[in-house]
Amino acid sequence: MDKQTISIIIPTCDEESVIACTIQKLLALTERLEGVEIIVSDASTDKTPDILSTFPVTLCNSSKGRAIQMNSGARHANGEILYFLHADTLPPETFIDDIRGAVTSGKEAGCFRMHFDDDHPLMSLFGWFTQFPLMICRGGDQSLFITKELFAVIGGFDENRLIMEDYDIISRIEQVSPLHILETEVTTSARKYHRNGIIPLQLSFGTIHLMYALGFTQESIIQYYRENIV
Repeated sequence: MDKQTISIIIPTCDEESVIACTIQKLLALTERLEGVEIIVSDASTDKTPDILSTFPVTLCNSSKGRAIQMNSGARHANGEILYFLHADTLPPETFIDDIRGAVTSGKEAGCFRMHFDDDHPLMSLFGWFTQFPLMICRGGDQSLFITKELFAVIGGFDENRLIMEDYDIISRIEQVSPLHILETEVTTSARKYHRNGIIPLQLSFGTIHLMYALGFTQESIIQYYRENIV
């Protein structure tokens, strides 16, 4: 049986400081594997596209907005499985086998557990919670794999959502098929916590979750984000 083809889709916007490292590591993990492509959906105004032009990846230009960019990347994808990955997140060494194994066993969508590139006890605690099947423990930093067929069935990402698009798509996935949490972990950057402070940022994220659950408008949530998170 042929192995399922996988399209790794990375949305980028002004990621010149991290994108080269991410792509280099992804290529090192996938260069000997068949049926894997890397697509970067870019909305940058910095040197990110210039940096990407030096790598064997597919670069597609997109309007800004993570949902818009990920849908754009999906339209360029040839893979039977779509794997959405943030620019500052690195998957485990076994991620291709992990994803293929999950899909082969009938799992149509899922994510990895997560830990931060910071060993602070609180950061370790936040990562530890990602093993539990609770919506408040989910997030785009955990990455997302989904079969192209299921992605089409649910209509992809909601491009009207300028924030919380990851929670929205998980909610719609779970109306059709369970979301599976794999045992291996991605490593994501703690840079936002370093800029904002661990406790203040976590409190801000908690407030955003509450606003989303209570049905606040996208504009209200975005305004809160811009006023409290840098």
